[in-house]
Amino acid sequence: MNANARRGLLQFLCLLSPLMLAGCGQGDTGAPAAGGPPAAATPAEIRHPLVGAVVKVDVERGTLLVDHEAIAGYMPAMVMEFKVGPGDLANAKAGQRLRGELVQEEAGEFRLEKIWPLDTASDAAIASAANTLRQDTTIRGKRAYREVGENLPDFALYDQSGSVVSPARFRGKRIVINFIYTRCPILTMCPAATERMTSVQRQAKAAGVTNLELISITLEPEFDTPGVLKQYADDRGIDTTNFSFLTGPESAIKDLLRQFGVIAMAEGSILQHTLTTLLISETGRIVHRVDGSNWDVQEFVDKLSR
Repeated sequence: MNANARRGLLQFLCLLSPLMLAGCGQGDTGAPAAGGPPAAATPAEIRHPLVGAVVKVDVERGTLLVDHEAIAGYMPAMVMEFKVGPGDLANAKAGQRLRGELVQEEAGEFRLEKIWPLDTASDAAIASAANTLRQDTTIRGKRAYREVGENLPDFALYDQSGSVVSPARFRGKRIVINFIYTRCPILTMCPAATERMTSVQRQAKAAGVTNLELISITLEPEFDTPGVLKQYADDRGIDTTNFSFLTGPESAIKDLLRQFGVIAMAEGSILQHTLTTLLISETGRIVHRVDGSNWDVQEFVDKLSR
């Protein structure tokens, strides 16, 4: 990484307060309202991992009826109704298998959080791609950072609908990629970056650009499940026909961050991260990069229009 790029990365460290990060731990209550941080969990909550299949999606009640497996030491296998977040509700389909976290509230009601699709083929594709990316990062060693002119690395992640996405899906299109997380509370960081991405989307469309895809990859995969990303996009009225929000295994996210030169680390109760936006050519080559959130939308639109 050249000196200017390093300086750019270090200038945009995002520091979360200890109070805010407390909402990022094991006490999370689930998907945030309007993209914001959830309320802290109460001591009376009981949490357990859960695996099951969706029997019914009840949009009016905001619930899923799930036929779940036994939870050792807690409850036998049974069919139960769970409250879920709007994004998870929108993604769910009858017959779909899932894994998530059962939360029993003090009042005795149940909800599901941290919901992920559970599919043998999809899980295998994600795991295989993560392993290949890990090997690639290890082999590249100190040269893991990809300069402008190098190719986009191979990867596979889940999008906001729970579908598996890889760069091959976007071959022949130009791509704008950045990294965010849904709970970032600093308006000049992730929220500003998302606004610029949507501005590129709108202005590129107005300029007649038809082969554009936008991708935002989460910095916090443990919290940003497909349903949370879905809610994040919906709350902001984002057109997801060519804008994908991606999440997946922590190891894959870390390798992508390293290869793209993005800093994201937890130091005690503080999360530090930088922002980077990249333009990828139709052949998968990195052709432009800016660091930070205060970048010129028109510059990207001009490059896309050429």
